[in-house]
Amino acid sequence: MYEELRNELKKRKYRITAQREMILKIFLESRGRHLGVEEVYRELLNRNVRISKATVYRSVELLVELGFLRKLNFGEGLYRYELADRSNRESHQHVICQKCGRIVEINSEQVNKIISDISKKTGYVIKWHDLKFYGICPECQAKEKEEEKRSK
Repeated sequence: MYEELRNELKKRKYRITAQREMILKIFLESRGRHLGVEEVYRELLNRNVRISKATVYRSVELLVELGFLRKLNFGEGLYRYELADRSNRESHQHVICQKCGRIVEINSEQVNKIISDISKKTGYVIKWHDLKFYGICPECQAKEKEEEKRSK
């Protein structure tokens, strides 16, 4: 993916910088986590990378523009980012825990069928969608049950 990034930067006449590559590396190593710019910035500092927060913001936005990252809004007052699959631009859905903020990605056949139905009914060619489900994750449910038992 680094070579792909270098080629895309060169093609669009952007400089190939170590900082941009490090930011992409953090997302590659994040194992599907949805990171905010602050988390990326802290991780760079933990790795002793000297970089300004403004450079991280600009670099992350550039990686979104180039299609390497996807920008997501989970209603927390900040954007989160995930690694975009450049070979498969299919949308996917997220389930978000309202207690701990844990985010799980899903790709459901049923949701894809609904999208297909919407497309047929409206005549729109749906290129992308953003669908989020909010609830309580199993771990938080278990904690709630434990707290209820203790309070009785």
